[in-house]
Amino acid sequence: MRNLEVKMLRDLVKLPFSRISVLTIFSLFFICFGSFNNIRFNRRLFFFGKAEEIFSYSLSFINPVVEKSGAFFRFPPNEVHSDTLDQQGSQVAHGGLVMRAASSETTLPEKYEAVLKSNTAVLSAGELETAKMLIDLNQEHLFTKWPEAGIEDKDKRRMLQQVMVSNSKYPGGLAAYVSKARQLLAASAAGINPFEGYSPSVPEGETLVHGTEAFRKAEEKGLEAACKAGFVLVAGGLGERLGYSGIKLSLPVELTSNRTYLQVYVDYIMALQQLCRDTSGDSTIQLPLVIMTSDDTDALTRALISENANYGMQEGQLRIIKQDKVPALGDSQAHFVLSKDDPYALDTKPHGHGDVHQLLLREGIAKGWEKNGLEWVFFLQDTNALVINSILPALGVSASNSFHMNTICIPRKAKEEAGAITKLTHVDGSELIINVEYNQLDPLLKASVSKDGDVNDPNTGFSPFPGNTNNLVFHLPTYYKVLAGEDQGIVTEFVNPKYKDSTRTEFKKPTRLECMMQDYPKLMAKELGNTAKIGFTTLDKWMCFSPAKNSVETGADNNKKGVPPATISSAEAEHYAAITQKLVEVTKANIEPASPVEFAGVGFDLGPRIVLKPSFAVTSKQLSEKIKNSALKVSSRSTLILDGQGITIDSLDLDGALKVMITEGVSLKIEGLTVRNKGWQFRALSEEEQSIESNAIRGYILEKLETREIVISEPGRYVINSSGVISRETQEHTEL
Repeated sequence: MRNLEVKMLRDLVKLPFSRISVLTIFSLFFICFGSFNNIRFNRRLFFFGKAEEIFSYSLSFINPVVEKSGAFFRFPPNEVHSDTLDQQGSQVAHGGLVMRAASSETTLPEKYEAVLKSNTAVLSAGELETAKMLIDLNQEHLFTKWPEAGIEDKDKRRMLQQVMVSNSKYPGGLAAYVSKARQLLAASAAGINPFEGYSPSVPEGETLVHGTEAFRKAEEKGLEAACKAGFVLVAGGLGERLGYSGIKLSLPVELTSNRTYLQVYVDYIMALQQLCRDTSGDSTIQLPLVIMTSDDTDALTRALISENANYGMQEGQLRIIKQDKVPALGDSQAHFVLSKDDPYALDTKPHGHGDVHQLLLREGIAKGWEKNGLEWVFFLQDTNALVINSILPALGVSASNSFHMNTICIPRKAKEEAGAITKLTHVDGSELIINVEYNQLDPLLKASVSKDGDVNDPNTGFSPFPGNTNNLVFHLPTYYKVLAGEDQGIVTEFVNPKYKDSTRTEFKKPTRLECMMQDYPKLMAKELGNTAKIGFTTLDKWMCFSPAKNSVETGADNNKKGVPPATISSAEAEHYAAITQKLVEVTKANIEPASPVEFAGVGFDLGPRIVLKPSFAVTSKQLSEKIKNSALKVSSRSTLILDGQGITIDSLDLDGALKVMITEGVSLKIEGLTVRNKGWQFRALSEEEQSIESNAIRGYILEKLETREIVISEPGRYVINSSGVISRETQEHTEL
């Protein structure tokens, strides 16, 4: 270390603790010691920039040391004097101080000086290295409007620090990003077919029908696997397509219980965790959840979780990782683009939900889960609440077939606008089982299999290629092995530029490299070759897939086209319908059918509003044990909420609204109860109610006219009879 730096640090540590923070000492360590030869180039830039950023907050505390040691020289802000340069190298202006850069160079090569000019004197060593990197990547256009040193210097440094962060987060740095982008853009301009040389076929998988013995066995097997599973929820998008400005996770799945999407997912995981503890006798089992957010959703998601006390999850059980953005690309040469609103900021765009894989590696989550003995990872999407019905059977199929990756699928009509899970075999013998979009599958089949392309199987009425729901199951040890491979979890990227004309050289608007989570098989093929075991589980659509993604306007248009509306209102109705179907198939319940309704121009079938909390039953076996065959009768206008592990029904006849909620330690048997009241109903919005965003996206509100409510919190065993009298065992009857 240089003598001057030793003197500076020696004087610094003599200060009272109140005058200087640990962070300041930490930052000065990085600045004064300057050289990070043992750190990768892009990481070095990031840490150097962060050290200076921390240091800038502490300048007011260390001025005495600065002046005493002579390590820095004071000038008015943004003013740099050439006579302050010494043989050690250039000085760096920083908020009224001029700091010597850590670089040992006295002059820069001409190609850098020609672009940066006098601004080399106002950049730190890390920032200068970043600027040189950009110039090496042919991004010198970013500096063309920079004024001379002393003008807007903080903004210049701010831009370079943004680049440092972006460079540190992308594996291989921005040099790798630009290199990939140029290759992909060249292939796009040339119109190269990514499936050239491949022929499609149907991969290995299983089709399960709810209510069958095969389904029940898959659930039982899946429960064993679930006790060693972690869950990942991809939630990077706002509800703009729905007509909602907030995060989709905060929207109620249904108005009957008013539980949000996030609460539905967490409630299920916690109920599953309790079932695992009960069946195994191991009270330490903990099922973790990771949520991937974005810049748009991160703060709102954290606030939602905080407001609800982690929804009952333990500290560290629920974690958040944030999706990265990447520089926008302005042309086929992969030139970066400056923001329209800020000439000192790069325009950036989301990299895609495929980032979730790399983040699970980068944050140490996948490695930690494997170390803790987990064996499976289940990926969920943000607004498809029915997916919870697929978790156990899909895990069961994965475990029974030793699948490394398993995609939950639904039956799909030929040429339907949905991706399909397809096995692709190349002429060289390599195989790839992956999602292929509908507009690629049909031409591929016509070119290599049959002139008819994608056609329905006459026996099933559906295409043999199942529809992808983008809910995935991975075998964790294999998943982590692939993550830790050469590409460090970066899923094979693609580029989708919108060209101005047939020359395919200029873009209508900036593009970027993107990646999708369902393309992970490409990484598996690279790391595992043909030994990768990838399959699918096809389940009834009614039980596992009902996304809420469209506004009421789009939903109404879809109705006219004969396409499912996929609105929050239709998803709510389908949520009730799935519960009804399960009750009918498993318990032979007598439930009146749904009837067509229309709200805000969106038509769908609406039956009784039945909500079974996961605390009541997770598996089909539990459901059959809680409700006797033919014990439940419900009219189509009724509302029923069952919340509590200890509820059993011997006989219930409902025409109205009934809410039953019991806490832990309570058991309640319903024997011959009949409920008749005005109940609850959906009502179209008034003009005033229409102005509330959360109302408008559904087109209705819930009116609670009359309810029979049974709530028991005192531990014990209870029975409610046909007269509505609740009695506690060994105690006298009591009317509640």
